[in-house]
Amino acid sequence: MAHVSSKPWLAHYDPGVSAEVDIPPIPLWRFLEDSAQRYPKNVALEFLGKTLSYVELWDLARRFAGGLKELGVKPGDRVAIMLPNSPQFVIAFYGTLLAGGVGVNVNPLYTPRELRHQLADAGAETLVILDHLLPRFLEVQGETPVKRTVVTGIKDFLPFPKNLLYPLKARKDKLPLGFPKKEGFFAFTELLKHAPATPHASDPEDLALLQYTGGTTGISKGAMLTHRNLVANVLQIDTWDPTSKDLLGKGVMLGALPFFHVYGMTVAMNYGLFSGYKIVLLPRPEIHAIVEAIEKHQVTHFPGVPTLYVAFNNFPGIERRNVKSIRICLSGAAPLPVEVAKRFEEITGARLIEGYGLSEASPVTHSNPVLGEVKKGSIGMPFPSVEAKVVDEEGNEVPLGEVGELIVQGPNVMKGYWNRPEETAKTLKNGWLFTGDMARMDQDGYFYIVDRKKDMIIAGGYNIYPREVEEVLYQHQAVQEAAVVGVPDPYRGETVAAFLVLKDEFKGKVSEMDIEAFCRQNLAAYKVPRIIQFRDTLPKSSVGKILRRELREEFAKKNP
Repeated sequence: MAHVSSKPWLAHYDPGVSAEVDIPPIPLWRFLEDSAQRYPKNVALEFLGKTLSYVELWDLARRFAGGLKELGVKPGDRVAIMLPNSPQFVIAFYGTLLAGGVGVNVNPLYTPRELRHQLADAGAETLVILDHLLPRFLEVQGETPVKRTVVTGIKDFLPFPKNLLYPLKARKDKLPLGFPKKEGFFAFTELLKHAPATPHASDPEDLALLQYTGGTTGISKGAMLTHRNLVANVLQIDTWDPTSKDLLGKGVMLGALPFFHVYGMTVAMNYGLFSGYKIVLLPRPEIHAIVEAIEKHQVTHFPGVPTLYVAFNNFPGIERRNVKSIRICLSGAAPLPVEVAKRFEEITGARLIEGYGLSEASPVTHSNPVLGEVKKGSIGMPFPSVEAKVVDEEGNEVPLGEVGELIVQGPNVMKGYWNRPEETAKTLKNGWLFTGDMARMDQDGYFYIVDRKKDMIIAGGYNIYPREVEEVLYQHQAVQEAAVVGVPDPYRGETVAAFLVLKDEFKGKVSEMDIEAFCRQNLAAYKVPRIIQFRDTLPKSSVGKILRRELREEFAKKNP
């Protein structure tokens, strides 16, 4: 079989999409400054009825930077941000960059143990946190390097009268409010009273963000993303969509994906601000709030994850809702089942295109085209300025169409892992990022993720990729969500287990035997799940990715 010609994908780029992206040597905050000059009066953020214009957001971010400097934050210092999507998140992140600091995204769902690890690992001396989450931090405060804690409440950016009513509701729900009146604690709103700081002129190679990730292996590590990495990925996304020019200053971005996850941060927040869009912030990605927001604000861009699109498709009465404003949706973070994409496009008339990325690449590296052929089940083609190859265990390129590990290279690829030279050396080799994902490429240069290297099931000597089995399960009319994992088997080494959530109307009417029979018609015998369990829910990460690892662990506990 012939080896791959270099970059066959370029022939399939949409007209007007260039092979390379020109990346100006600017800090990331320049995008916000430019939009504040171009669209000063346009709404930048909409949050539960409260709006901030671009010029107001730019002013608040600089004031926050002034407040941080006053507290002693110096260029290069890490500032941890533990907030849901809110104006405070955007102000804190851009304010940190304007002060020359490095943002550290912290998942608001973290337990005290996870929080302690991340704050200590990042060496973060400053923490910006929501009052509701303080008790978790206070449990481990003494075991972290944090010297100053900036506290905000949801009410700080609610419109009247919600700002007065919210504390009453929070007390009723027994949510902690306010903050300890002791040394080292500061109110977010006080920092905003500072004079606007002169922006710190960061070098493009300076760190902008530590994005923690389970990464391609084990313990949570900080991917070091520079200003240039993040600027590059925004410009790659912009270049990829030849239709985006018509919407500059006019588009409406749904900010439902959490910004503490690099996918939400880059695709919804940074790209939204760069484009002068109105960003509709949702503190939690709840489907009811999402449908309401799409209707009310005539959302044009809805970046999401497959579980959100599944929930959207199954939302009661969705066909009668006014959701036709949506133009384009990029799905990432997990494989997009073909059936889910098809149904979403029928309902909305929008393009739902699957892309691919990872925290270590800021994150997007691949996408199906916006206008050209979307190959179902494919993650599409490498972005402009991104190189990609499929390699074997020795790092040699495999013949066309064969499965190997996906590796990528480009201006959006991280510097390495924070303080982990050995891990960095395993993942970054000669400028190539080894993704840990098994993939193949077709003759047009479209890539297909077959599965995570570590999720592959080896049963009786056969390699089985959970994703392939899940795709078949999603074709069954009764299945709403599916997850497939390998579980220990004394005879085959591992065997295939499927965990399913059925659509409400099929509960009690479809049996495990029915599912197995359906799989037997559509899969080779060795791939058919031997264990099938119906569940009410599947465990998910904060961004909505189904956690196969938890299913494996749970199964092992119950079946020692």
